[in-house]
Amino acid sequence: MAVTSHDVARLAGVSQPTVSRALRDEKGVSAATRRRVREAARSLGYVPSQAGRALSTRRSRKIGVISAELSNPFYPALLGPLHDALAGHGYRTVLFTDRGERPVELDPLLDGSLDGVVLTTSERTSSLPGELMARGVPFVMVNRTVDGIEADRCVAGNRVGAAAVAELLAHLGHRRVAAILGPESTSTGQERADGFRDALAHRGIDLPPARMVHGPFDPDTGRRGLIRLISTEAPPTAVFCGNDVIALGALNAAASLGIDIPGRLTIVGFDDIPMAAWEVFNLTTVRVDLPEMARSVAALLVERLAAPDAPARSVVLEPRLIMRGTHGPPRRDEEDYESAGPLHQMQPRIVRADTEWGRDASRT
Repeated sequence: MAVTSHDVARLAGVSQPTVSRALRDEKGVSAATRRRVREAARSLGYVPSQAGRALSTRRSRKIGVISAELSNPFYPALLGPLHDALAGHGYRTVLFTDRGERPVELDPLLDGSLDGVVLTTSERTSSLPGELMARGVPFVMVNRTVDGIEADRCVAGNRVGAAAVAELLAHLGHRRVAAILGPESTSTGQERADGFRDALAHRGIDLPPARMVHGPFDPDTGRRGLIRLISTEAPPTAVFCGNDVIALGALNAAASLGIDIPGRLTIVGFDDIPMAAWEVFNLTTVRVDLPEMARSVAALLVERLAAPDAPARSVVLEPRLIMRGTHGPPRRDEEDYESAGPLHQMQPRIVRADTEWGRDASRT
């Protein structure tokens, strides 16, 4: 027969409600009693029933996390720390993947089986946050915002980070600058585009539409974008990419075409996912502290569960420019660069460099 909490209570010499409180780390149970109960449960092989606990507490201790497919390396870099942070608060993670053409089904999010939801992929016009609000389901938005929705969120300072890239490129002397950006339907794509373009304009550098490419946050956007930009009559000497995944696609295209990075072309990313620091990429980028983002999201959601009617809160993480090996000044002989001929004639070169990163966060 299965071991029950009553068996644990008899062995520990306490009441069954005390066993429940001790195993949930509730107040009112001494450390000695808690230890005795846990030792009894361990010796008997007792495993608390999550279904029974949910009935008694009206909490499932489950959090739904909506993510893009995990083939995009940004999401594992965020979801791993998020899983650990939620586990630290006593919650299990249930992952739902958003594949774009097949939106996440609403029923599992709204049927009461989840205590809350974390949204990581919402577009600016998404209806899901409004649906969750209407049904009273607590949620937090991470790395994205939705137009017209005031809700708990943790985001990066996208405009500030993109402006830092523009300042770097201007300081290096680049004038022919281009950008391969994420979709304008996302807050991250729009904010990084606006911050970059505005900072360049402040420096007197134009970013015409012909030098801007938009697409999904995936490597193919970077590959196709770089080929298109570098094939123009006056190709850019520097390219800002809307995230690191796009930048890795651009670097791969540059390598296949024999483009010298950073001798002939500077490429800068955004996010600083772990792959960006690999020596094979050595990507200059803007760092978003993803573990800190995960911890902040978990804390926001736990606070929301404890105070459902509290005002919406926002955590904005301050980005940091990470100087590695894919940036440099433009060639002095830019005329030679512009007339370098077909891309397959350019010779590759490996450049390696690195520097330490910093971290900071501000809560508003």
